[in-house]
Amino acid sequence: MQRPQLLILCVISVVVFSGCSLFGGDSGNTEIDGDGNVVQEKNSSDEVPAKELLEEGMDDYRVGKYFTAVNSFEEILNRYPFSPEAPLAELKAADCYFHMDKFDEARSLYEAFENAHPTNESIPYVMFQKGMCSYRQIDRIDRDPSGAEQAVASFRQLLGAFPESTYSPAAREKMAIAREFLARHEFFVVRFYLRTEKYRQAAARLKYMIAAYPEAEITTKKAVPLLDQLNRGEKPNRGFFSFLPNIFDEEDYLPEEGAADAPIDAELRGETL
Repeated sequence: MQRPQLLILCVISVVVFSGCSLFGGDSGNTEIDGDGNVVQEKNSSDEVPAKELLEEGMDDYRVGKYFTAVNSFEEILNRYPFSPEAPLAELKAADCYFHMDKFDEARSLYEAFENAHPTNESIPYVMFQKGMCSYRQIDRIDRDPSGAEQAVASFRQLLGAFPESTYSPAAREKMAIAREFLARHEFFVVRFYLRTEKYRQAAARLKYMIAAYPEAEITTKKAVPLLDQLNRGEKPNRGFFSFLPNIFDEEDYLPEEGAADAPIDAELRGETL
């Protein structure tokens, strides 16, 4: 190869291999202003640290910006899943979904946290919040009672594992409310049987209700006397149904949202686990 041609090839090689650094390439992202001047160059590895993301998320969380807060927490879990900040990010992401009334998502995250960190000091809180996710989904007595059933199960789990925890008194209160709801759901079914004159089925349901929820107010005040009446072969008169249409709504068994339902997260005010 002649010397001029070799020189040309060398020049071309230098230009080609230096192109990556001249135009950014894989080493970073170069930002240029309107005049063509380099104003900033960021390497792809220059990510926001987990600690900074956590601080941003907690700032948003404290002022109720749950939608933006959860983005910060989930970014930590995606980028830094094994960082010291990850456990708190997991927990606060669940809290964000809870406060956004996305209870199914929140419950799944609380369960994932419980499974991943079974010895974490926040487990009593997590168990309580699992119950609250179900508790907040309790509907009218004429609808699916599974929310109340799941709430009772979660609160019972907490009371069995941590009977003296900070959350146990609230769990007992909510569990009693959920059980009263379930008793009233059973009595709603009894009402249906009575309206359709299926007295044998009504009596069987009353027996179950009395056995399952003996402490419920509606059991002692309504179910026990009614079963005695049916056992004597006496059919309830039409006046018996006068109190039934709004039997649940007339009693304040489920407090309004925000009334004694807020998560007890005093230990989280210090934002440590």
